[in-house]
Amino acid sequence: MQAAAQHLGVSPDQLQVTQVEPHQWPDASLGCPQPGQLYSQIVTPGYLVSITSGSHQLEYHTDMRGRVMLCHET
Repeated sequence: MQAAAQHLGVSPDQLQVTQVEPHQWPDASLGCPQPGQLYSQIVTPGYLVSITSGSHQLEYHTDMRGRVMLCHET
């Protein structure tokens, strides 16, 4: 939540978690591959987490080891 608040420039109390869903990512990129990066081709369990503030929505992808990536912003 702190990272989301900092990213959006708002206080954490202005954020709302709107979705937390278990997910199986197709590889170690957690569904967010970056150009020029190589990823282990193994199904990676984790979560899809959506956080909103006003009209902004952030979509975070996680694995079960604590790695969290901001994947989409709308």
